[in-house]
Amino acid sequence: MGKRVINADGIVLGRMASLVAKMLLLGDKITVVNAEKAVISGRARYSIALYKRYSNIKTHTNPIQGPFFYRKPNLFVRRRIRGMLPWKYPRGKQAYKNLKVYMGIPKALNIDEASIETFPEFSTKELRGPFISISQLVGELGWE
Repeated sequence: MGKRVINADGIVLGRMASLVAKMLLLGDKITVVNAEKAVISGRARYSIALYKRYSNIKTHTNPIQGPFFYRKPNLFVRRRIRGMLPWKYPRGKQAYKNLKVYMGIPKALNIDEASIETFPEFSTKELRGPFISISQLVGELGWE
């Protein structure tokens, strides 16, 4: 149980999210930096079409009630991690509160480069197929 800082630069989002969710459920406090540099595997055109279709889902009775689809990269990554937690139960809610996600590396964290963890086995160097970065994807979805 401790504080961990994870660098998402060039890491496949789904694989990173599953490991981060496990760490959160074990009681760690996780900070993810460089969220906009994480990647989603698959063809860019297919991924963009898939998320555009998801973002058009609204309820007919009251569209204000959601579902909501974040377009900021840090909130986008945070939501994907939430999807791997038992969020509706107290254990999952507590784990979700221990998660912080940032774009870039904020100066306020006061962390040194040596303490930042990464997952080299999940990097794009090991990925053989096409991929799209989170910043490109959310740019297509409407984030500036």
